[in-house]
Amino acid sequence: MDIKLDPSRDDLPLMANTSHILVKHYVLDLDVDFESQIIEGTIVLFFESGNRFEKQRGSTEETCRSESNEACRFRTPEPCHSPVTDTRTFSSKTGYNDFANCGRGEKDTSSKDGNHGNPEQASGISSAKYRCDTGSHGSEDFLLVLDCCDLSVLKVEEVDVAAVPGIEKFTRSPRLTVVSEELRNQIVHELVTLPAARWREQLDYYAGCSQAPGCGELLFDTDTWSLQIRKTGAQTATDFPHAIRIWYSTKPQGRSVTWTSDQSGRPCVYTMGSPINNRALFPCQEPPVAMSTWQATVRAAASFVVLMSGENSAKPTQLREGYASWHYYVTMPMPASTFTVAVGSWTEMKPETCLSEDLAAERSLSPSEADFRYVGICGHTEYPCRFQNPSATTQEIIPHRVFAPVCLRGACQETLLQLVPPCLSAAHSVLGTHPFSRLDILIVPANFPSLGMASPHIIFLSQSILTGANHLCGTRLCHEIAHAWFGLAIGARDWTEEWLSEGFATHLEDVFWAEAQQLAPHEAQERQELKACLRWCRLQDEVRNSPEEMQVLRPNKEKTGHVSDSGSSVIKHGLNPEKVFMQVHYLKGYFLLRFLAQRLGDDTYFAFLRKFVHTFHGQLILSQDFLQMLLENIPEEKRLELSVENIFRDWLESSGIPQPLQRERQAGAECGLARQVSVEVEKWIRVNRRPRKRKRREAEEVFEKLLPDQLVLLLEHLLEQKTLNPRTLQSLERTYHLPQQDAEVRHRWCELIVKHKYTKAYKDVERFLQEDQELHP
Repeated sequence: MDIKLDPSRDDLPLMANTSHILVKHYVLDLDVDFESQIIEGTIVLFFESGNRFEKQRGSTEETCRSESNEACRFRTPEPCHSPVTDTRTFSSKTGYNDFANCGRGEKDTSSKDGNHGNPEQASGISSAKYRCDTGSHGSEDFLLVLDCCDLSVLKVEEVDVAAVPGIEKFTRSPRLTVVSEELRNQIVHELVTLPAARWREQLDYYAGCSQAPGCGELLFDTDTWSLQIRKTGAQTATDFPHAIRIWYSTKPQGRSVTWTSDQSGRPCVYTMGSPINNRALFPCQEPPVAMSTWQATVRAAASFVVLMSGENSAKPTQLREGYASWHYYVTMPMPASTFTVAVGSWTEMKPETCLSEDLAAERSLSPSEADFRYVGICGHTEYPCRFQNPSATTQEIIPHRVFAPVCLRGACQETLLQLVPPCLSAAHSVLGTHPFSRLDILIVPANFPSLGMASPHIIFLSQSILTGANHLCGTRLCHEIAHAWFGLAIGARDWTEEWLSEGFATHLEDVFWAEAQQLAPHEAQERQELKACLRWCRLQDEVRNSPEEMQVLRPNKEKTGHVSDSGSSVIKHGLNPEKVFMQVHYLKGYFLLRFLAQRLGDDTYFAFLRKFVHTFHGQLILSQDFLQMLLENIPEEKRLELSVENIFRDWLESSGIPQPLQRERQAGAECGLARQVSVEVEKWIRVNRRPRKRKRREAEEVFEKLLPDQLVLLLEHLLEQKTLNPRTLQSLERTYHLPQQDAEVRHRWCELIVKHKYTKAYKDVERFLQEDQELHP
């Protein structure tokens, strides 16, 4: 399959040739410069290839040629004379900067668009001007393709892993006298395949290899979406160097990170969940199948705190005066798109009091403490898995920290800090073992485009969740915690199946939040019915106001999960700017799971879900993996003609409202909390119709106290009214204290203000636009 990109379309290309060679580990060594708004340094990639890649040799018809059959133009390296290094002369105490300084001062010869040695910037890979084979093709060299965008690549070199002291243990020779490419690749193979019990040793050798000298520069070139690297004479993935170092820097306008100021006016930079993911932060393999581990050292001025996706709660190491470094690592293989970093003047928020039982529940369990006794067979590749650790399986509350700008200390202590332990405990009671050993939570700057984002070991939350009562904060925190299981520990193999992440998190947030509040079953049921009513209204609105082709949860249908021979693919509508604001994957996914839970009954459904999590954690799935296992666990009498094919047809592969959902909403009676709102709406309509001068005997309306979700529903109903007079709006504001409510309520209040030109409350709109983001799941 040849990927042809049309610049007028909104699909996101994934260019990496993951079918030929896979990155197994990244080592990043980076400096953050706020003055220039650049992150620069090196990344070392460790690869693995195998027989399955070699089978494709000569099978592809793609060739590396231009229209005139010229050879691909690559930036030609300077001649590199790196003698074989005797391991006895290489000190394990040698700092990384001893090697890093040799290239840090090189002049960037790239043009402004980041293209090297190719004056004609390609509009996309496989265009008529520029096509390259990413596998082996006769006498041509193997081409490594990495996803890359908005980066200045300075140099690419092979790493002499054989120079690391003690590395000979990974070879068959007691001493390394003759070092060949085959030997270096053998060393990397042995390193990346070490058993999980030796994870600490593995990380140490990765670090040592990343500091080893280079042993030859490699040819490279870039285009709009990729970095292409080759070594003269290396004709297959097996022959290609399995450890390479890339010297690069980001660009201030790069789309993977945002340079901004926090709420205290101090500079910061963070990954904000860009549609292009991390390819403008470091060259990587973006397809989800490229599951890798990583470790990263980040240096910044000592006044900054570096937070990152990492298993360890890193502490700063002081360097030269005024600078510090932070080091993080992960041992659970994850897609590179889940890597997250945030550098700023964050302050750790600590509760004023800490219960002793919370401390006991939060005792950190590092992989080194785990004996990984047999608890049940895991289906993933080997890593230090918490599901195999008996102590971790009973840990209700994992260690956690909360960070924010210092000006938000009060708000964090009033709401967020006290909610984290019960929400973590609730998630454990529903799904079991926490997949990750610890959690950092960061309140990000005001320009963050959504209410939250989850990554391994770290959650970003908007400041919008800190206002009003704790309802919005609790539900959003539960939503992001749910992503630890669905979205991270279990990921979608095809990114177009976003519902496998967002649908599950939306469905589980209600369950977690009810458990965290310790609601009685009937009360939890009522509140979940109210939430379903709100989401039904939003789904109807979404269907009315969005393109039909973007309402489909499985747009690739039978081709879902398919990639080209090289492993490259495109994500349908991945770059469409409207997609950021769409909720269809959240809402239709939520209603599908709710439908299935009702069919099975909650007890049966959540027992199955725990079984599913234990079976598929650490793996990538497609919709059919979940649905087939679910149907196998449904008693025959409850299936009622349910099948994977019917669910695909009715829920996942059609636009609009799914027919089973349409029938359910038409037949279902309004829940009690929604009926209460309907009564209050009628009262407000009567108030609005009254003349300015009323008869003295006319009784005042008495309004009931409403829950936050009821207030949202009330305001949405009132938005349907053609006119509301200023007296009614003023009374609404005073009755419910609307400017002090949470951001979801204030959002609807601002819509009423604007619709009816209620000038007295324009200050509330101004505040909302300045302090709150576009609110969507």
